[in-house]
Amino acid sequence: MRQPATTIDLRRDLVGLLPRLRRFAITLAGEVSVADELVQAVCQRAIAKGHQWSGEGRLESWIYTLARQQWTDDSRKRKPKASVRGNVTDLREAARERSAAVDPDAIHHMIADMPDGVSSMFLLVDVEGHSYQQAADIMGIPVASVVSQLAAARLHFAELAGTHPIHRY
Repeated sequence: MRQPATTIDLRRDLVGLLPRLRRFAITLAGEVSVADELVQAVCQRAIAKGHQWSGEGRLESWIYTLARQQWTDDSRKRKPKASVRGNVTDLREAARERSAAVDPDAIHHMIADMPDGVSSMFLLVDVEGHSYQQAADIMGIPVASVVSQLAAARLHFAELAGTHPIHRY
């Protein structure tokens, strides 16, 4: 049986996860400044709860779960505001409007502009390589929801790339 990770190991490993944690936080928050605040809160939470990390499984899964929990806790504290994120149809329309203006961060923006949950699923499964079950555990949702959100994300990118059968003539 593995020994529990020490606080020093946890802090060292947490530093190595910061770029990926920040990308994940951006998918949750949708804004870089809010995501950076989330990352800071998650790091503090991880260090404070380091005794709960058993050293088994993937540390990043545990950290991502803490991030999702922190985001949920923070969201309850904030007043609900009108969301600029919409359904998949709204996402497609917004992508078409932006298609003429491509900047170096276009992919990042396309991911961040996806509806809530969809961008997180895309990042966790297609970018970070988590299994559907791991992504479901991180997000606290059923695997079936992971599948549907991931399908929406992949359909979105296929349409943007013009590879979806609807765009072929």
